[in-house]
Formats: sequence, structure tokens, C-alpha cells
Amino acid sequence: MQKTGKVNLPEGKTVAVNIGCDFDAQSIWDGSFNMTSPAYQARGEFGAEVAAPRLLKLFDKYGIKTTWCIPGHTADTFPTICKQIVQNGHEVAHHGYVHENPTTKSYEEEDKVIAMGLESLKKIGVTPRGYRSPYWDFSPNTLSILEKHGFEYDSSLMANDLHPYYPRPVEVNSDKANVLKKESNILELPVSWYLDDFPAAEYINGKQEGMNSVEDIYKRWTSIFDYACENEEGACFILTIHPQTSGRAHMIQMLEKLINYMDSKGAWFTTLENIYDNFEPNNE
Repeated sequence: MQKTGKVNLPEGKTVAVNIGCDFDAQSIWDGSFNMTSPAYQARGEFGAEVAAPRLLKLFDKYGIKTTWCIPGHTADTFPTICKQIVQNGHEVAHHGYVHENPTTKSYEEEDKVIAMGLESLKKIGVTPRGYRSPYWDFSPNTLSILEKHGFEYDSSLMANDLHPYYPRPVEVNSDKANVLKKESNILELPVSWYLDDFPAAEYINGKQEGMNSVEDIYKRWTSIFDYACENEEGACFILTIHPQTSGRAHMIQMLEKLINYMDSKGAWFTTLENIYDNFEPNNE
């Protein structure tokens, strides 16, 4: 049985809400899509130079603390805005080096990527407690590598949608039952493609249509939040946005509307590390 639990919320609050900013900047176009033309690099530059400051201004307006998942490449390329994120009191989590797919790496290669990311984040004054995988994917080695480096939580997996849990390595068998092994001591703060702006809104020529209406995205996100409020005690709502996507004019207005809506229904806006610190596992 999955080992899960609840988040202990401040009095009067209904759901723990994390706005996670995956600050991929130019790294995603290189590491994930192998698109290094000036056109795609410009989109990453927009995320760092224009959109990230917009989002910081919005979060400051509402006194919201968020989690920025930053690849080492972003910290090295755009150190000034990354340091500003830290100075503004937001949490920073590890997000690979150049947004590389971990499933294509050997143990040694993946371990090196984690070490490179840690070194880059150290330069902006951060020792991260948490990790979010590029691609939201794991290799068979990822959990053990995260344990080796002392990470306390991960936010990449999807075996639950509204409650943290402890992930279990899986022995995959095609001719008999899979074997779910002993759970990790790393807490999983689950994500969902339904709570991600990038596939819904970001256009990638020949690869991803994107450009869904903000009204449709808003309806989906509020519907999930409403379900958590009405049906799940001690739930967490983990939203993933990307500055180069949600920092655009039409998207950031929708995000502000969403913040106001969730606030009116008792959202506790907080960081992933605060969700981790306030998690209470079931005794079962």
C-alpha cells in the first residue's frame, strides 16, 4: 500500500498551494529539444530577462513565497535574476543542469549532472533541499542518486495527485506482476501534466501545438483546486509554471486571477520545503 499522509495546514486554510516556477530559460531548448537556433534561444532569454521579473513582481504584490526549480545552466547564464529570486525569499530547488533527460544517462553520467547542478546553485548561494527532474522522468538510478546527495524531497512523479507520498522503486516485469520495492525516505510532492502550463500553452514548431485558451486552462486549474478543497483533507495543489510561458501578458493576468480565486477559498501559498516540513505521514 502506498505510504502517504496529509499536510498540516495553518488555522483557517484549506489547501497547501505551491506555485513552482521551472526556470528553464535557454536550457530547455538545448537539453530537451535540441533546438539551439537564435529564435529558440531568444524565447529562453525572454523567460529570464522579461518574464521572471514580472513574476517576481506579481508574487511580491501578494506576499507569496514560491519554489523556483532552476537548472544549473540557468544559474550560470543568468546569475543576476537567479540571485534576485533568492534575495526575494523564494525557495530554489535542483532541476538538472541543461534540462537533460535522465533516462538516457548511465549512473555515472546522471550523478555528474546532479553534482554540476549543485555546484551552479552554490554559486547563487543555494544548497537545495529538493529536486525536480527535467522531463519529469526518472532513470532506475535517480532515487538512489538523490538519496546519496542528501535530498529530502522530490517533485517529479505522479503516483498521487493531491497528497505527498513516499515513492517505491518498481521492478518491471512483462510476463508476471511488477514488484513494488521498499519505499524511499525521500518524500514525493506529486506533480501533474494537468497542472503544468507548458504543454497547454507553449507552441513548439512541429512538436507541440500548445496555445490553448487561458479560459480553458483557468477552468481546469480551478476545478482541480475546488476538488481538493471539498474532498481532500490536508491536500496539496502543486502548480508548475514556466516564466517564458506564464510570464507572457495574457498568461500572467490569468495567473493573478487564479491567485485571487484560490486565496478567496483559503489557499495556503507556500514553498515545497514548507509542505515537506508540515507533512504528517499516516500511521498505517
